[in-house]
Amino acid sequence: MITRRRLLGMSLVSLGALALGSGLRQIAFAADAFEVTHTDAEWQKLLTLDQYAVLREKATEPPESSPLNAETRPGLYACAGCALPLFSSTTKYDPGEGWPSFWAPLPHAIVTAEDHSYGNNRTEVLCRRCGGHLGHVFPDGPKPTGLRYCIDGVAMVFKPGAVG
Repeated sequence: MITRRRLLGMSLVSLGALALGSGLRQIAFAADAFEVTHTDAEWQKLLTLDQYAVLREKATEPPESSPLNAETRPGLYACAGCALPLFSSTTKYDPGEGWPSFWAPLPHAIVTAEDHSYGNNRTEVLCRRCGGHLGHVFPDGPKPTGLRYCIDGVAMVFKPGAVG
């Protein structure tokens, strides 16, 4: 059912889309603009403490702490909050930064937002389905995109097999 509040949220999402020089879409989000929503209490029951800290509170895991850094099998990396496939192993690479990194997301998997926290101007990467904070994207990645999606490993689960 579409409520007035949800319609307003969808309108804000539509109006907030901006084209960036890097080709990313920036979106202003309403609180209920995502397909998967839960209360904070529900998220805390669904996620581990570390997953909740990253996905819902925008924390960052320590560098080199994710087992996904060493993952080399073919497969998909999905959101730990809602299971949406986000990245293919075919776009993963190691820039030596300490977090799983990719040069491209899967189609329609992520959205981005401006992040001015800690005095920085960065581009935050969010799950398109649940709005979970995944990490940031930087314009210093390899070809063909030139982008580096630096993603907290705890925000994802690895699903071996198909690569998307």
